[in-house]
Amino acid sequence: MKPVSIFAALAIATVIAAPAFASEESCVNAPTSEWMSKDAMKEKATAAGYDVRQVKVEGSCYEVYGIKDGKKLEILFNPVSGELVGGADED
Repeated sequence: MKPVSIFAALAIATVIAAPAFASEESCVNAPTSEWMSKDAMKEKATAAGYDVRQVKVEGSCYEVYGIKDGKKLEILFNPVSGELVGGADED
């Protein structure tokens, strides 16, 4: 494969993969002064049915560790709106 073809293939792969990482890496583009507090995020996640164990900052998201329906979860939330943007089972 020619070097130009390799570069083109890598560029295409990056563009295709970018949306998969967008929710995890860039929840919000707002200063932290506009974010809800960790306690407010915990209350919002609890109201949504999560048994919250920990809330921490991950990139530009709040990452909430908790349990729902007997499953351990890592859930990503927009720190300004509190909107769910992604998550995964820890099991």
